[in-house]
Amino acid sequence: LTEQIERFDRQLLAVAKGDQTVRRMMTVPGIGPLTALSFVVTIDNPTRFRHSADVGAYLGLTPRRYQSGEMDRTGRISKRGNHQMRTYLFEAAKSC
Repeated sequence: LTEQIERFDRQLLAVAKGDQTVRRMMTVPGIGPLTALSFVVTIDNPTRFRHSADVGAYLGLTPRRYQSGEMDRTGRISKRGNHQMRTYLFEAAKSC
């Protein structure tokens, strides 16, 4: 099992090194080949997002808002997007 994991890790790293966008993302602290590849695959074509904040909303990382009259509360994140990608990003943020 350990040999298979090591082989898959080598294959994953080889694929990551073959893509310029993934290599660039791996320069960010806490971002490894798995997180970078997952992000690139999840986002696919970044031109479909008008603003960078739209990517956060697509991944479910925007906080819920409750507004009524003078009351304005910000709640937890919406968790509407890709669960696995959100998990990878949280782990990357915690590792720094």
